[in-house]
Amino acid sequence: MPEVVIDLSHLFNGNAKLAEVDTYIQKAKSLAGEGNNIILTGAAPVWLYLKIAHALHGKARKLIYRSPVTGDVVIFDHSPD
Repeated sequence: MPEVVIDLSHLFNGNAKLAEVDTYIQKAKSLAGEGNNIILTGAAPVWLYLKIAHALHGKARKLIYRSPVTGDVVIFDHSPD
């Protein structure tokens, strides 16, 4: 299964703005594609991680959070395996 890494810090310049969350979501959905294993990473506010994770539910087969501190943390896995 293809793996797509989305660095959330690349979705915005400077500070993420709640008023622009729909733009960030559309960018993330475009990068994610359909049915892929998605890894979310990068310096971004928690609210952005939550909004993107919610938006990718139903689009991604598997969603993983990756950080240097925690390593990979599976958020959801809809793989039939």
